Amino acid sequence: MSSPPAELPDNTGPSGESNPADSEIEIYRHSSAHLLAAAVTELYPDAQCGIGPPTDDGFFYDFLVQEPFTPEDLRAIEKRMAHIVKQNRPIERKLIPKVEALDLFAKKGQTLKCELIRDKAGDLVQCYTMGDFIDFCLGPHLPSTGRIKAFKVRESASQSYWKGKEGNPSMQRIYGYAFFTKEELDQHLHRLEEAKRRDHRKLGRELDLFSIADETGAGLILWHPKGGFIRKQIEDFWRDEHLKGGYDLVFSPHIAKIDLWNTSGHTQYYKANMYSPIDIEGVEYQLKPMNCPFHITIYKSKLRSYRELPFRYAELGTVYRFERSGVLHGLMRVRGFTQDDAHIFCRADQLGGEILRVLDFVTMVLRAFGFERYDIYVSTKPADASGTDPQWEVATAALKEALETRRLAYAVDPGEGTFYGPKIDIKIKDSLDRAWQCSTIQVDFHNPARFDLEYIAEDGKAQQPVMIHRALLGSLERFFGVLIEHYAGAFPLWLAPVQAVVIPVAEAHHEYARNVADKMKSAGIRVHVDDRPEKMQYKIREAQVQKVPYMFVVGKTESADPKVELVSARHRHAGDLGSATSLSDWIAKIARFSSERAVSEGEVPMAPRSGGTGPQPVVSGGVR
Repeated sequence: MSSPPAELPDNTGPSGESNPADSEIEIYRHSSAHLLAAAVTELYPDAQCGIGPPTDDGFFYDFLVQEPFTPEDLRAIEKRMAHIVKQNRPIERKLIPKVEALDLFAKKGQTLKCELIRDKAGDLVQCYTMGDFIDFCLGPHLPSTGRIKAFKVRESASQSYWKGKEGNPSMQRIYGYAFFTKEELDQHLHRLEEAKRRDHRKLGRELDLFSIADETGAGLILWHPKGGFIRKQIEDFWRDEHLKGGYDLVFSPHIAKIDLWNTSGHTQYYKANMYSPIDIEGVEYQLKPMNCPFHITIYKSKLRSYRELPFRYAELGTVYRFERSGVLHGLMRVRGFTQDDAHIFCRADQLGGEILRVLDFVTMVLRAFGFERYDIYVSTKPADASGTDPQWEVATAALKEALETRRLAYAVDPGEGTFYGPKIDIKIKDSLDRAWQCSTIQVDFHNPARFDLEYIAEDGKAQQPVMIHRALLGSLERFFGVLIEHYAGAFPLWLAPVQAVVIPVAEAHHEYARNVADKMKSAGIRVHVDDRPEKMQYKIREAQVQKVPYMFVVGKTESADPKVELVSARHRHAGDLGSATSLSDWIAKIARFSSERAVSEGEVPMAPRSGGTGPQPVVSGGVR
């Protein structure tokens, strides 16, 4: 759970930045944003400037203009930016009395800047000039435009709202990329092109994995048979490993009385993310945004003894959360999803051991899907925290100690814990080195107190248990989207809905092909025969497009002696694997890779990486 206020105060700087730029790359990118604004105002003198902060890979700037920017406009803007760089204009800091600054920007027609100055400036207004262009800004900046060596403006602009609020003027947001060298920029642009190729929405259509239909509603996923099979494989593995790990599997309904959510605090802290209540015979019910109150209710259903603790309840529970249509994004941001959820109820003296168990479980499960590189964060006490300082200190120390015991590097994220306790967030790194938030481990003091949870201690007195919220994969929908992009749709053999296709060269070889497929099916291999009246090369190409791991071609040579049973194998990445070889050997190999849930197939790579380094046993980053 989280506790965002109804409307967050605007604590950003005049360019939309959280703090003044404090690193070389931030300064470089912030100056690039000013370069963009200077180019736009020179080409479009009536354009009003909004905000323009640096981003993780470049910059953006918002403009209020009469007509949206076209691709031709953006190319002209980039060309003007290059011209300003060539001029090597000085970038100079100026302190201007507030009254004079307001007059200066008003004469330039920059009414939005006047509004920012009135909202955010003191008696002296800090500005930076770039020739005739001037901007209200915290800075700092590069000495001159000639220092900006490598940048690229995106091919299309997007819509934004002034101050980020719907109902305010609609603006055009231009994004750009900026790096110190052209080589770095080119590498980044290549990664972006690769990301487009791997886009899970595109591959979801091409591989027939899932869809989102207007008839059912935005943000609601329809799992197609192939996607549904992969989900089954994930769920079966998840449930099996939880049972091995000492968890009890539970199930809960999709709605509950509003009273439950009042007690849990969701209607107080999480209402903006919940759907409207449903009236059933005069009683208000609520679509569930989370599973935890149900697991708490199961714990509370009978008296518990200290000897029984810990209880570990796990559920693949579908939840529903309101998301604005503008932020919905394929599988990554949806309105209904299945949460990989578990809640642990333990004694205070068991907390450290349980966190360590969960941490081991997280890393084991992520490795099974081919993720071995992570960024890890420990989020500490926020301003609106529940619980006492000693509780927070004990819980935070337990999270850090578990990470340090397992020699997993982490960064501290001050004040970013949930209101009910500190947490570990694990962001997995994919094959393009992008970080995805999936796993989390959260300590909760809040709900045990709100629900009056108890157990009978050794001395016969009632004590309050500690609660741990825990997710390994996050949501199945989001994790599936990450898997699709990580493997570019070429899933590990154990997940692939079709593991092999048998391709007869001609009609005369159909019976032999079906016999080959039957023997593979008997070994548990998911295989089909492509006996369509198409050319062999077309069938091979079709199987490759569908990311089928293995293709077995059978013709005159392979079927010459049915007692020998030969096949000619091809792999989706490695191509032709040589002359005809024993069918039984291939059956044994594929069955072994599948049963072991291998993410690579010996000498045959499952998903070649696009740049970056290979899997690393040590987590990136360091304690800081």
